[in-house]
Amino acid sequence: MTATLYRLEGCPWCEKVVDELDELGVDYESVWVEGLHSKRNEVKRVSGQRQVPVLVDEERGITMAESARILEYLEESYA
Repeated sequence: MTATLYRLEGCPWCEKVVDELDELGVDYESVWVEGLHSKRNEVKRVSGQRQVPVLVDEERGITMAESARILEYLEESYA
């Protein structure tokens, strides 16, 4: 899997996604984002919004936000 996870240090929702990626053995790259929403231009560019986490799964052409949706996707796709 070629995945990129946009995340914020100390974000509990981001950590839930990280834990699931690690548990499933999914390789991914972390992109650390700015704390201020107004500075998250790269997240907005890839997902159309500024909240994190955002997962980009290049192999499957998927970009999604919201930890609950990401966790569901990972479980369905990689478990």
